[in-house]
Amino acid sequence: MSAPARLLFTLGFLSRLAPARVVPDADLRRSMFHLPLCGLVIGLVVGLVVGLAAVAPAGLAAFTKQGLLADRPQVQAWLAVALLAWVTRGLHLDGLADVADAAAAHVQPERFWTIIKDSRCGTFGVAALVLALGGQGVLFAEMLRSGPWWASALALAWTLVFGRSCAVVFGLSARAHVRPGLGGLFLSGATWPAAVWAVALALGPLLWFKPLAALYAVALALVALAPLRRLVSAVDGVNGDFLGAAITLGELCAALGFVLAQTP
Repeated sequence: MSAPARLLFTLGFLSRLAPARVVPDADLRRSMFHLPLCGLVIGLVVGLVVGLAAVAPAGLAAFTKQGLLADRPQVQAWLAVALLAWVTRGLHLDGLADVADAAAAHVQPERFWTIIKDSRCGTFGVAALVLALGGQGVLFAEMLRSGPWWASALALAWTLVFGRSCAVVFGLSARAHVRPGLGGLFLSGATWPAAVWAVALALGPLLWFKPLAALYAVALALVALAPLRRLVSAVDGVNGDFLGAAITLGELCAALGFVLAQTP
């Protein structure tokens, strides 16, 4: 399978923006390399839809020459959070909730993996979802009020690139603990070249234009992902749920880093 075909497959695997399909295990492992680019595509779609909603005239707004959601960053942020959850099928949020439930209740590794495979969502899983979705809403609103719509759309897209780049680096650090399964196949593709490419894509442009935001995001990600990595060692395993948790935490760290860099 060619690189563009693997990118399209990865996009279909992680979102609704491409058709889902079955591929050989070897191609599934190589899909990790395309994770940050998928974040860019998803982020641009979400960012452009939300940004254009702020400038597109509709109803009474057409008479005032203002956009439908002009000067309403909270509404734009809510739309961005909802659209992102729909586009990604809630896949990464599900991973965060599963890890939170299992981590809060586990006494031994066997118990942890029993809970994480349970489709039901417990108290800690719900709490994690509320905090993650609420955090996205608050931080996205701050990002959307900080500049022109196109700049805010690009900033929003960058948070998704950063989150998926965090997942690649996290996957590389945890490869020795990969468990059998679909998520394990995906995580086994977290190689050094994939990690270097992910870091370059996530930080390269921003270090030039917004270096402080990049530094804040990296520092926050190290703090947020360190407990997740210690949990991998404690339960002697890592699966796709950990990957989803790393993506969501990375997105929040990137958004918070961007907001902190905008603080006067």
